[in-house]
Amino acid sequence: MYVSILIITTIAASVIASPALRHAVHEKRGRLPVDWFKRSRPEGHLILPMRVALTQSNLHRGEEFLMDVADPSSPNFGRHWNAKEVAEMFAPSKETVNAVKDWLAHSDIASDRISTSQGLNWLNFNITVSKAESLLRTQYHVYQHATGQPHIACESYSIPESLREHVDFITPTVHFDAKVGPRRSKEPQKRADFTAAVGTPIRPFSGTQIGRPGSGSLPKPGPQINIEDVELQQCNRYITPNCLRALYRFPPGTSANAKNSFGIVEYSPQSYLQGDLDLFFQKFSSAQVGTSPRLASIDGGVPQTTQQGFLFNGESDLDLEYAMALVYPQTVTLYQVGDDIASGSFNNFLDAIDASYCTENGGDDPFQDATYPDSSPGGYMGPKNCGGFAATNVISTSYGYNEADLTVFYERRQCNEYMKLGLQGVSVIYSSGDFGVAGNKNQCIDPNTGRLNNGSSGLFNPAFPSTCPYVTAVGATQINPGASVSDPEIACQQTIFSGGGFSNVFNLPDYQAAAVTSFLKDHPPPYGAERFNNSGRSRAYPDVAANGANYVVAVDGKYSLIYGTSASAPTFGSVITLVNEQRYAAGRGPVGFLNPTLYANPNALFDITSGGNRGCGTAGFTATQGWDPVTGLGTPNYPALKDLFLGLP
Repeated sequence: MYVSILIITTIAASVIASPALRHAVHEKRGRLPVDWFKRSRPEGHLILPMRVALTQSNLHRGEEFLMDVADPSSPNFGRHWNAKEVAEMFAPSKETVNAVKDWLAHSDIASDRISTSQGLNWLNFNITVSKAESLLRTQYHVYQHATGQPHIACESYSIPESLREHVDFITPTVHFDAKVGPRRSKEPQKRADFTAAVGTPIRPFSGTQIGRPGSGSLPKPGPQINIEDVELQQCNRYITPNCLRALYRFPPGTSANAKNSFGIVEYSPQSYLQGDLDLFFQKFSSAQVGTSPRLASIDGGVPQTTQQGFLFNGESDLDLEYAMALVYPQTVTLYQVGDDIASGSFNNFLDAIDASYCTENGGDDPFQDATYPDSSPGGYMGPKNCGGFAATNVISTSYGYNEADLTVFYERRQCNEYMKLGLQGVSVIYSSGDFGVAGNKNQCIDPNTGRLNNGSSGLFNPAFPSTCPYVTAVGATQINPGASVSDPEIACQQTIFSGGGFSNVFNLPDYQAAAVTSFLKDHPPPYGAERFNNSGRSRAYPDVAANGANYVVAVDGKYSLIYGTSASAPTFGSVITLVNEQRYAAGRGPVGFLNPTLYANPNALFDITSGGNRGCGTAGFTATQGWDPVTGLGTPNYPALKDLFLGLP
C-alpha cells in the first residue's frame, strides 16, 4: 500500500519532555499518487490546521453488539440502540483522549488551543510548519498537481510508541488533502489511501461514478413492448407487480403505519420522470397516479429532467415504480444524492444520515467522494450535508462497486457504518451485481498486475458493499422460459448473471459460517486460489435473491423490459417493508439487520437449486440445495417470513 501503518519502529531522541519517549513511524507513503510532483520546502512560519484522528473504541466488538440485537436466539433481539447510544459506545475512550492531549501538552500545545469535533473523534489545533516537523519527526514539502493545485505533505511521520493504539492517523501528513497556508474552513480533513484492495493504484473518483451513464451497476435494457400483451399468465416473459406478488405470495399493501418507512437511494444524474411513474401506475396501480416519492435532497440532489433517456432514467424509474407499487399505501422516501456535476458516493449518503460519519476515521476521501460546496458551473453551492436526514427502516440501493476499486481502509470504514445502522434497526440492502463472478462491466482481475481486464480470464471480481458482512446482498433469479409463477425459479441467466462470490477483504461472519462451510464441503467449486478466495474464511455473497429479469418498466414515455439485480434489491426491500408493517401492527419494531435471522431460518425462503453465474471465462458457481454464491439462501417466501418475524420480540 502507498499509505500504510508500519510496525517497524525507530528510536529517536525525544524533543518533548524527559524522560525520552520511544517513537515509531506511524504512516509512510511509498510513492506519489498520479500527477503529483514534489516542488519545494514550505516556510516554517506557515500555519497548518493539524487534526489528530483518535482511534474509536469498541469497534472490535461491533459484531458482538449487533448480534445481541439481531440474533433471533438473543434475549435482546429487536432492542435496537438509538443514535446517541451508538455514538457514545464507539467514541474514543477517555484514556485515548487524555493520552494524546498529554503528549500535545508536553509539546507546548496548550489545551485551550485544542478543540474536539462534534463526533468526539478528532482533536484540532493550528501549528506552524516548523513546530509540526518537530512534533512528528518529519519534513514537509510543497507538492503540485498537474493542474497547478498545491498541497503540503510529508513522506512519513512518527509518534510515541505508546500512542499508536490511540491515534488512527494525523493530517496533514502523507495524505494529499491540505493546502499550503492558513485554512479556516471547518470542513473536516480527508484521508486518502492510494492503493486499491488488490494492491494497485486506485482509479480517482471511482466512488462518484456509480450514477454516471455507463456505470456497470446500472440495470440492463431490453426491448420495448406492447403493454396490451402483458398478462399474469405470461410472467415468464413480462414481470409486473402482480407477478412478484404471486411468486413470493405477498398481498397488496393495505396500511401505512406512520412508524414504518422504506428508502430508495439514487445517485445523480440518475433520476425518475413523473410522467413515467404515472404511465406505470395507470396500468399497474391506478390509485397512485400523480403521486411522487418523498424527496430527501442530499448535497443538492434533485430529480433532474434536463438529461433524459434510459441511461439517465432507467434505474430510478425501475426502483421507484416497483417499490412504490409494492408497498402502497406506504410512502417511499427517495434519497437523491449529489448534484449533477460532482454526483455523490455511498459515503456522501451516509454522511447525510449520520453527522458523525462526516469526520469519523478522517471523514470522506476527496479522491473518491464528492466534495461540497461544488464550485463547478451549475454545482451545488450549499454546505455539505452532515446529518439532518433520518434513516428509513429499510434502505435499498441498486448500485455497487468492485471491491477492487477501493482501498481496504475505505471499505472497512464504510462497512462499520452499516454495522452501526444495523444496531439502530435499519435493514441495509444492496444489489449483488449483474456479471456473475466478474465485476462491473464484466471485468475480472489480472493475477499478474492486479488490474481489471476484459473479463475473459483472471481472478473473480467480488462486489462491494455486497461483501460487507453487515448488509444484505440480493442476487437475481428468473422464471424459466415457458414456466409459470408456481414453478421453481432458477438463477438469472437471461441478459444478466447474478453477482456472487467471496470477499478478498472481509472475514467470514459467524452467522454465515455453517452455510458457507457446508457449500464448500458438499459442493466444492472446480477452481482454486487462482480464481477466488477459497480459504473458507472470507465473507461470501449474495445472502438472498429475487427476480431480476423481464421487468416491465415505463421509461421515457414507453414500456420496456429491464434486467438486473437493480430490480431484485427493491423487490426484496419491499417484502421486508411489508413484514415491518405487520410487526408494527403487532406492537413490535422493525426487523433491523436481517442476515442472522435468515441464515438461522433458511426455510423462510424458497431455495434456488438450478443455474449459475458465469464470468471470467468460467461457468462461475452453481446454484445448489442450501446457500450458494449465486442466489444465496433463496427468494422471499412472504408468509413464512411474516410468521418468522412476528414470532420474534
